[in-house]
Amino acid sequence: MSFTPVIAIHTAAALAAVVIGPLALWSRRSGHVRTRLHRAAGYSWVLLMVFTALSALFIPAARLPNIAGFGPIHLLVPFVLVMLVVAMRHMLRGRLQAHRQTMLQLYIGACLVAGAFTLLPGRLLGQWVRSLLA
Repeated sequence: MSFTPVIAIHTAAALAAVVIGPLALWSRRSGHVRTRLHRAAGYSWVLLMVFTALSALFIPAARLPNIAGFGPIHLLVPFVLVMLVVAMRHMLRGRLQAHRQTMLQLYIGACLVAGAFTLLPGRLLGQWVRSLLA
């Protein structure tokens, strides 16, 4: 698989989400209330996650078992989108602890764990990282 514009958009959005996520989470820690920073980073992170999820729909699963180009990794797309809606609903209804928990779990699962899977052998990003380290 080659580096296409869709993969570039997906990778850029995902990497930016990995970087901005901790800022959004940290800026609302107990004792550290930075509302403007939290909202700006939070809305940016949500938008980046939407771009990441939607752009993934246009990247076919090349080597994994797939149906019409959609592989197991594509199951994250509806999961991420639904969880973003759930987290925003928690926020709008004043359930801040549930909002905080959902966003933290989504960051860990969708950014860190799924991101780690991109480094597996046979994956494009994993091949790039290994070639840089060699």
